[in-house]
Amino acid sequence: MTEEKATAQISALKPKTKISGKIVKTTLAGALVDIGQDLPGVIHISQLQKDQVNKVEDVVQVNQTVEFWVRRVKKDRIELTMIEPLQMEWNEIKPEQVVKGKVVRLENYGAFVDFGAERPGLIHVSEMSHGYIKSPNELVKEGDEVEAIVLDVNRKKKQIRLSMKVLEPEQEDQKTSEKEARKPRGKRGNKKDAQISEVVEESKEPEMTAMQIAWQEALDKVNTKDRKEKPKQVKTDASDEREELLHRTLEKRVPTGN
Repeated sequence: MTEEKATAQISALKPKTKISGKIVKTTLAGALVDIGQDLPGVIHISQLQKDQVNKVEDVVQVNQTVEFWVRRVKKDRIELTMIEPLQMEWNEIKPEQVVKGKVVRLENYGAFVDFGAERPGLIHVSEMSHGYIKSPNELVKEGDEVEAIVLDVNRKKKQIRLSMKVLEPEQEDQKTSEKEARKPRGKRGNKKDAQISEVVEESKEPEMTAMQIAWQEALDKVNTKDRKEKPKQVKTDASDEREELLHRTLEKRVPTGN
């Protein structure tokens, strides 16, 4: 193999690349590994497993073939690890980044999702759905695969906040309900005034049609005519009574002599 090809193969070994190799030598500090490259593979004792290791031979043996991950490539060696690296380092996690993971724990206030970071991310119950839910187990259970978006990353506190609802379309009826809920409530007096207005509106007489108006005008004219003719009738009756009284008086008058 030419030097250029060897260099190209080595440069292709990115961190977190999974490879296999054979243990060729063990020491107090670690082991030497043949990974089929011109540069030797080296694994430190601290990278054999997560738990503390007192002796290299307790974990690996010479001539044993083991799977490793590349930690970094240097000029004289390729550093390896048997501890599966994180899929996402802290500096790789950014707000508004979409991640996929598994629900590993449920609490009353939210769900914890493992998406390959050092710590699981928290989806607060208020970030699980546009609609109201009382508990996270109404939507998810442990072991469920979910998709979420990163809201915030706090490396010092080792906290990651996620949201599921941001990735879901918001329905119109939910938007209307939220807008109504956000409207400021009026004073009690305003509510009372509104009730009074409703009563007044209900008590208003309906508007008359053109036919009803014409009929009402005709009735008004008849009533007016009757009121005007009634006094005349009374006056006529009074004149007749006076004439009759005069006639009877004349009839009873005694005739005078010549």
